Amino acid sequence: MAIFIVKQTATGFKFDLKTDNGVIATSEVYNSEAACKKGVDSAKNSSVGEIENQTVEGYEIKKHPKFEVYEDMGGAFRYRLKAVNGQIVATCGTLSYKTAAEALAVAEEVKATAAAAKVQTLLTE
Repeated sequence: MAIFIVKQTATGFKFDLKTDNGVIATSEVYNSEAACKKGVDSAKNSSVGEIENQTVEGYEIKKHPKFEVYEDMGGAFRYRLKAVNGQIVATCGTLSYKTAAEALAVAEEVKATAAAAKVQTLLTE
């Protein structure tokens, strides 16, 4: 079961998407709880997007919304979820993966669970 957890931080509000495997997606910090909840809605709506595997040569560019799986400057693999307008709405946060296949698998898990995930609000982190 997946759940979006909206929580207040020292500087605003953020959300995490949590499954039985732990936190698999996280957001930026928003100025208000309402803006954060709009971010959750955007993540839910965007999770229908295709996965663009930027780790392979000559990859096919997908239209937004989409997941982008990429290799970072340190050689680790990550993903980010972009909305219809091209804005990043969720990422793997501080997590990184040793292989592109691992990052792809987590992006697939977000894709499979985000739209139906319930939302829970916590007052403090």
